[in-house]
Formats: sequence, structure tokens, C-alpha cells
Amino acid sequence: MANGGIQLLGFSLAFLGFIGSITSTIMVEWKASSYAGDNIITAQALYEGLWKSCASQSTGQVQCKVYDSLLQLPGIVQGTRGLMLCSILLCFIAILVATVGMKCTTCMAEEPQQKDKVALAGGVIFLIAGLLALVGTSWYGHRIAQEFYDPFTPTNSRYEFGSALYVGWGAACLILVGGGFLCSNCSSKSSGTSPHYPPSRSAGQPGKDYV
Repeated sequence: MANGGIQLLGFSLAFLGFIGSITSTIMVEWKASSYAGDNIITAQALYEGLWKSCASQSTGQVQCKVYDSLLQLPGIVQGTRGLMLCSILLCFIAILVATVGMKCTTCMAEEPQQKDKVALAGGVIFLIAGLLALVGTSWYGHRIAQEFYDPFTPTNSRYEFGSALYVGWGAACLILVGGGFLCSNCSSKSSGTSPHYPPSRSAGQPGKDYV
């Protein structure tokens, strides 16, 4: 029951990370306008995401514009899009694979060793998906910090980390922890099996008498 509980805990954490990755990818607040320094423009707040940019007025009115052309987007946006979408796709595949291999399901119940291998494969796919999400969010965050501290960047054009980045980092950590639980559970079970040794021969063989 303990092994099944660890599997269920890891799957639950990874599933929450999967939902967080989707939420982070859809959100528009990947970077938000900064008010540090001499920037005193507070009448509106600017946000940019992977799919559109928005301007929030002080009156509460929000205007958004979807990016027109994919080829005109910066490389950082295109790369982060690809990494996040690949992470979401791999998470979906890992959920299907891990569901088959978990002990709480009846699939492949007559083959426990193969079932453990399937659960291990699901955990590995979760780890890869978590790494992709972590690389995508960290890459985007590094570019925001690089432009923020660039002295040639105008003050009113500087951005800070948006809430979508924090959601993405949290989701990536949950996916990695969940995949790690699935992998460690399966590896500990496989290492716990005792090796079989051939029966030892006795010193004296029966049926032989020495004079």
C-alpha cells in the first residue's frame, strides 16, 4: 500500500503541474511593465504573453491584441511557445502511460513487472516534460532580466516578471517532483528483489562410503 500511495502522490503532483503548465501558457502576464526608476506612467499597465499583449487602463478597461504574424515574433517568444507546448504534450502522454502502470489501476494486473516498467516510463516522460517547462520559463525570465538591467533600454520600456512566469516555475517543479516519485518508487522496488543463487553443494555426497 505504501508503494501505491507514493505512486498516487507523484501522479497527483504531476497532474497539478500539467494543469499549471496549461494555465501558464494561456496567461498573458508573462512580463509586466515596470514602474522602477523614473517611470511615473501609472495610467496603464502593459502585459505581454506568448499569444497576445494587453493594456490595462486605470479605469479598469482592458484592451488586448493577438499577435498578427508568427514569423514577425521574436525568437524568444517562438522558442518558449514550442517548449511549453512540447511540455504539455509530453505531460498528456505521461498521464496516459502512468495511468496504465500505476498499482491502483487494473490494467496489466496479471503482469506486475511489466506494469512497473510502464509506470517508470511514465515517470521518465514526466521528468522530460518538467525540464522543458523549466527551460522555457527560465529562458524567458532570463531575457526579461537581461533587458531590464540593460542601460540602453528606455525606462518606460522595461518589464518585470509576470505572474505567468511564477505559475510556470511552480508547475515545472510539481511535474519534476511527481515524476521523481514515480521513478524512485519503481527503482526501489526493482532494487529490493533479492537475487537467486544456485543451491550450494554439501561437503559429503550421500551414497558414497569411504574405507
